[in-house]
Amino acid sequence: MSALLTIRSRRDQMSAIERRIADFVLDNANLLRDYSSQQLANALGVSQSSVVKFCQKLGFKGYPDLKYSVGEDIARADNGDEPPATSAPEHPADAMAAELWRRKSAAEEETRSINPPGTIAAVAAAITLAGEGGKVFLIGLGDDDIRARALALRLSLLGILTVHNFDPAHMAASVSAACTGDVLMVFSEHGKPPPLCYIARCFRERGGTVVSVTRHTSNPLRAYADIALLVSAHDEEVHIQPLLYQAAAQHLMDRVFVRLCEGGRDQQLRENLERLQPMLEP
Repeated sequence: MSALLTIRSRRDQMSAIERRIADFVLDNANLLRDYSSQQLANALGVSQSSVVKFCQKLGFKGYPDLKYSVGEDIARADNGDEPPATSAPEHPADAMAAELWRRKSAAEEETRSINPPGTIAAVAAAITLAGEGGKVFLIGLGDDDIRARALALRLSLLGILTVHNFDPAHMAASVSAACTGDVLMVFSEHGKPPPLCYIARCFRERGGTVVSVTRHTSNPLRAYADIALLVSAHDEEVHIQPLLYQAAAQHLMDRVFVRLCEGGRDQQLRENLERLQPMLEP
């Protein structure tokens, strides 16, 4: 495994100081050759021994060994070469993981092709408008609530007021406070639950914009939407198909989030993340 890939794969298990060193190495790999261990320590405000221990914990003899390995990674990337393969045969679990990733990638590519940049821009514009004094309502049932909840948190970090609920009755009551310019995002894989269709219809009657996130099929919920985001994820194996849908749908929401950040709300995101960081650090 390459040095950079090793650092990425083990970052979540690192201490706060180790993560600081890891992030610097990952973000400045091309510049690492110009840094001694002491210079790196000074740049990060840590001790030189912390840098050495970081390298040794990853399996390197020391900082020079890590720097040399990172340099090899960069050289291989510049030459378009893959990391050298081992002589051992591929483990069945690795083959399964690679095949699952291939299927997820195919589902994401299909989903991207049916949601052109203009559609993503329209959703981002509606959310941006709602964020200027209005609200964004989000609802999903079952597994769909995972994506609704995640997006609600991200929008909140961008300074956008969100109303998230997984209970249709409570959401129906909340919708009574909707105004023109507000946005309702409804997550439903098959787009058929009558309560969600009812909520969407009521929301439109109050002058709001409805955005549906469903499969690429004809469904009642999609018919109520002003903007329809579509997910294409199909597989013959019943245990694989939901995984493909979840991956493609999440990537679709990530595209919307990135568009919002690029629209000028990235500074608000940084400020909120800094404010929350003391609560998240051990």
